[in-house]
Amino acid sequence: MDLATTRTTILNEGDPEQKRAEILEYFHKTYDIDERLYDTLRHDATFHLRADRLRHPLIFYFGHTATFFINKLTIARVIDQRINPNYESMFAVGVDEMSWDDLDERHYDWPTRQAVKEYRDKAREVVDKLIRTMPLQLPITWEDPFWAIMMGIEHERIHLETSSVLIRQLPIDQVRQLPLWEICREAGEPPANQLLPVTGGRVTLGKPLDHPLYGWDNEYGRHEAEVTGFRAGQYLVSNREFLGFVEAGCYRQRQWWTVEGWNWREFRQAGHPLFWISDGGAWKLRTMASIIDLPWNWPVEVNYLEAKAFCNWMSAQSGLPIRLPTEDEWNRLRDVCAIPDQPYWAKAPGNINLEHWCSSCPVDRFKNGDFYDVLGNVWQWTETPIYPFHGFQTHPWYDDFSTPTFDTKHNLIKGGSWISTGNEATRDSRYAFRRHFFQHAGFRYVESTAMVEIHQDQYETDTLAAQYCDAHYGEAHFGVPNFPLTCAGICLELMANRHRGNALDLGCAVGRASFELARGGFERVTGLDFSTRFFRLAARMQEEGYLRYAFPEEGEVVSFHEVGLEGLGLEGVRERVAFYQADACNIPDKFGGFDLVLAANLIDRLYSPRRFLTTIHRYMNRGGLLVITSPYTWSEEFTKREEWLGGYREAGEPVWTLDGLKAALSDRFQMLGAPRDVPFVIRETRRKFQHSIAEMTVWELQ
Repeated sequence: MDLATTRTTILNEGDPEQKRAEILEYFHKTYDIDERLYDTLRHDATFHLRADRLRHPLIFYFGHTATFFINKLTIARVIDQRINPNYESMFAVGVDEMSWDDLDERHYDWPTRQAVKEYRDKAREVVDKLIRTMPLQLPITWEDPFWAIMMGIEHERIHLETSSVLIRQLPIDQVRQLPLWEICREAGEPPANQLLPVTGGRVTLGKPLDHPLYGWDNEYGRHEAEVTGFRAGQYLVSNREFLGFVEAGCYRQRQWWTVEGWNWREFRQAGHPLFWISDGGAWKLRTMASIIDLPWNWPVEVNYLEAKAFCNWMSAQSGLPIRLPTEDEWNRLRDVCAIPDQPYWAKAPGNINLEHWCSSCPVDRFKNGDFYDVLGNVWQWTETPIYPFHGFQTHPWYDDFSTPTFDTKHNLIKGGSWISTGNEATRDSRYAFRRHFFQHAGFRYVESTAMVEIHQDQYETDTLAAQYCDAHYGEAHFGVPNFPLTCAGICLELMANRHRGNALDLGCAVGRASFELARGGFERVTGLDFSTRFFRLAARMQEEGYLRYAFPEEGEVVSFHEVGLEGLGLEGVRERVAFYQADACNIPDKFGGFDLVLAANLIDRLYSPRRFLTTIHRYMNRGGLLVITSPYTWSEEFTKREEWLGGYREAGEPVWTLDGLKAALSDRFQMLGAPRDVPFVIRETRRKFQHSIAEMTVWELQ
């Protein structure tokens, strides 16, 4: 059975029973080659060595991929019985590398290699039986139990790569070179690198949910960008080309490094690439299980911080704006070179998918258009920290696969390496690591004056802001209609026979009512809120058309949501809505001429509600309507007691807020109709909700 050249499974076509056989074969090949990787460890004790002081010993990764199957199948409710709860806890977390300045010194009582192997065998039996017996229908989508099987398989293939990097960092006397992992024997001098033009054009990224291949959550959604033309290195940076940086003493010269990069260099006391070995004036290279003379025409392997420092140095030497490519630029280069995707190629168009060697190879070995190694050999660092595409959703069975990396600290690597298989070797794969992290990764530089865009669309984690995002744009709860939508609807009914020129949504929070008023026919809607956190979210929704927020579910567990105007039918009104930060008790003079003012759940949060009520007429047109809603929850946290409109006793008798409203407004406004109740629900957690009832009153300016 050929373990080294398997392809990921197409999940939307074919005969179901044939597909079952394909998945079964893919599973066993994946399981086998993962175990064959660990055969390179010379002793049982080697499993317990820490190859990298920021990572767990190899025994963790040996157990992790098996426990992952059981944990995810349990979460997906495919199975209801565990094999070894202790292992399934011990080997569950701790995969991501720890920061170089945040060392984790926790102690683990790791089991023996044999004990973990016995566990792996039991897990294999469980998965084998499921594949053979579960009902299978095509297409396989991410709600299907078979998706959990594919998740486990593709996850194990990720660790085939990450574990090989750790094995490469073990002492050489702890590993052995085996025929299955034979390295390339071609070596020599590289051709001179040169910058070649890449025409600009549109890049479209992101997979639809019905894509035929398995994918991780960050691959789905949609991203479009217009890429300006640039020039790119014809070859990956070779060991020879990088030697100039080393021999110039740049590892000891702070000016080439970012602050983060220099701090890392000082911590590691790095003086050359990790896998280079200085041997009596000669350079050697550590491959996964061998030490060889340094092949000058192989790609250099460094982390992002080293690659970035090299580009800064090269830019100074050449006088050109040299940097790493962005994710969009890398994809534009791939598109220009018209490279087929795995699993549809006849033969890998680069040193990838284990179809050629189990090491790097010369940088001029695989040509793609005018360039070499666009795909394969080593991963290529980019300038782009990973971020979610529009429409991103977390998968409920693995909700923390991507979201912890959306912190602008994990940069994308593209193109794959010699050991990138399965999903890793597909066009849509998006993997990102901390910038100090080592992978089988190198880089290609580009010349471009275009600004590098750092996508800051992270998830809103402020608890109150997330609650309001959910209340404005999320699903209804307990059959209670959406409150800002209801308020806007009532306002539009009241304005049915009136001029709909300008409307003011005062205390707009995150903006839903503003958009609804615009959809209802107002020519211009202004949203004002005093809260910076609310204002910026409303403005972002207007500018970008979507918001993301993390919602507390239970304790430290959160869910991740994206809401957008397009899905609510509001995309077409963005140009008629504008948001500003302002104080309702001291509105700037530049605002005015409003035919409608909606003050929803505002007055009992103002420091001076009487000042608001006695000045708001200045900003309204005669005959305009003032619509006020409030649950009248007066509190000295927001409003001094002497400013309350009601909710207190005077001469022993209760004073109600409605009476205070009449007293403050009757000089200039006439109340229309009777007050009405408008209920609303604020979700706090998965099992805690606020159910309140606001009173709405309507006032016409005389």
